[in-house]
Amino acid sequence: MGSMRTNLNYYPKCPNTELTVGVGRHSDASTLTILLQDEIGGLFVRGNDGDNWIHVPPIKGSLVINVGDALQIISNGKYRSVKHRVVANGSKNRISVPIFVNPRPIDMIGPFPELIENGEKPIYKQVLYSDYVKHFFCKAHDGKKTVVFAEL
Repeated sequence: MGSMRTNLNYYPKCPNTELTVGVGRHSDASTLTILLQDEIGGLFVRGNDGDNWIHVPPIKGSLVINVGDALQIISNGKYRSVKHRVVANGSKNRISVPIFVNPRPIDMIGPFPELIENGEKPIYKQVLYSDYVKHFFCKAHDGKKTVVFAEL
């Protein structure tokens, strides 16, 4: 069935925000990420044009759902993981609670067999999910470069 991991993220205020990063640009290794953010804001997603960062304003009582790399891989690119970052706030502390929905570490991830059986050309190889996660965490956040690890 997979696994879930919950983080509690605390971003202290920083009066000089250009000197700090909350979390650098990256996509999540998960299948889906379910995010509860406070009223402070600071989450940005990369626009479809690839150039602009779009603020995701917090809406009371709502959740943000991000597609992760694992879903991009198993859907053979039909669903694209979301590149995002968090920017520190100059006057208030920020708290967020992401829940990462993942395959199990022992699961192989790759394009669904049904996609390939229907004649679709695979763009990702089969990868042990724990190896994918190790690759994700062995380096600094660098956008979506981690997903290249699974490309054919």
